[in-house]
Amino acid sequence: MLRWTVTFVILAIVAAIFGFGGIAAGAASIAKILFFIFLILFVVSLISGRKKI
Repeated sequence: MLRWTVTFVILAIVAAIFGFGGIAAGAASIAKILFFIFLILFVVSLISGRKKI
């Protein structure tokens, strides 16, 4: 999921360089949403942890 976030951030940067404002804003918002989902899942996995037998 973090790989998709980086992909959309790069797409947003490239689109912003070439002047495509709408595409850049869309890709940046998708990257932001994916990043927050990644953070939430990461924190949940840290809290739950592995249980020892």
